[in-house]
Amino acid sequence: MSAFDALARSSAAVAVTFQSPGGNIQKAIDLGRLIRRLGLSTIQFRAVECASACSLAFLGGVLRFAEPGSIGVHKSSFSGDLALNTEDAVSGIQQMTADTITYMIEMGVDPALLQLSLQYDSDDIRYLSKSEMERYRVVTPAPGAAGQQAADQTPSPPASPQAPSPPQVASSSPSPDNPSLAIPAAHSGRIGHRKGSAPIKAQPDGKSASIAVLRNGSAVAILGNSGRWYRVQSGNQVGYMHDTWVHVDQYDSGPFGQFHVQVKSFDNLAEAESYVRSAPVPLSAYLVTNGWFAITLRDTFAEPMAKSLADEMKARGAIPTDAYSTNGNTYVRKVCCNQVP
Repeated sequence: MSAFDALARSSAAVAVTFQSPGGNIQKAIDLGRLIRRLGLSTIQFRAVECASACSLAFLGGVLRFAEPGSIGVHKSSFSGDLALNTEDAVSGIQQMTADTITYMIEMGVDPALLQLSLQYDSDDIRYLSKSEMERYRVVTPAPGAAGQQAADQTPSPPASPQAPSPPQVASSSPSPDNPSLAIPAAHSGRIGHRKGSAPIKAQPDGKSASIAVLRNGSAVAILGNSGRWYRVQSGNQVGYMHDTWVHVDQYDSGPFGQFHVQVKSFDNLAEAESYVRSAPVPLSAYLVTNGWFAITLRDTFAEPMAKSLADEMKARGAIPTDAYSTNGNTYVRKVCCNQVP
């Protein structure tokens, strides 16, 4: 690694390409981070090979160009070949998976690439197409395209919600300066709780009696609200559920069942945007029902992975120590930022 560092500096290198069928995953990650620190771009041609762990090193490029079919991934790319007993193997794979996802996020790559790779055994290789490289952000946009892409991705301000019959629920008037900060009325949703189910309470109080218990995914009608509690109906049962237990259909908080890693929050959009744009890892900002702005990792994850990832990134100092995983049920919509790595 030191020899590569010295050569890159002495030759004033600007880019690196690879001829490698793979190797040690941790070394590939270390090399990718070194490539990023040196400010190098990565270029890969189909005539030469970059497969398995090599794909991780490629991701370190500040700018990344690869011909279709030039980058190969499979299960061993990101999970390794661990000759351990069952307990140690499971622990080792979980740790390596968390390390790999942390690295991919740092590099601005969609961690969903990991899920694709796990579909192919160590004796098989999946070479990525042009559309897959773009989808998973393995490659970066061509110079000059970033601004246009960001503009194309910027969502149009949502239409002002029609006023429902009283009572209105969790709604606010659109801001004259930024209609995207309007909070729509909540009318319906699905139960989404870490424990797999949540109670309907007789009163808007966690200590009140439970009159029913609903499994995750169960639909409810939202009739009104009392502070942080929704008045809900499920069949013939009417009662109260906390707003963190209900994934509201009228909000755009992310895929149902997926978890965010929240790293910070601000009470104004300007500070939230500044934090997102200056962060070393890709982040997003969500408007929250209380009017604040939640800063999260840009991608969402299955619950166990979100928790492991939060712990791993906190241990590395990549995110604040008070960061945590959340289902984001109180997130209204993403308001920042359409970043391009």
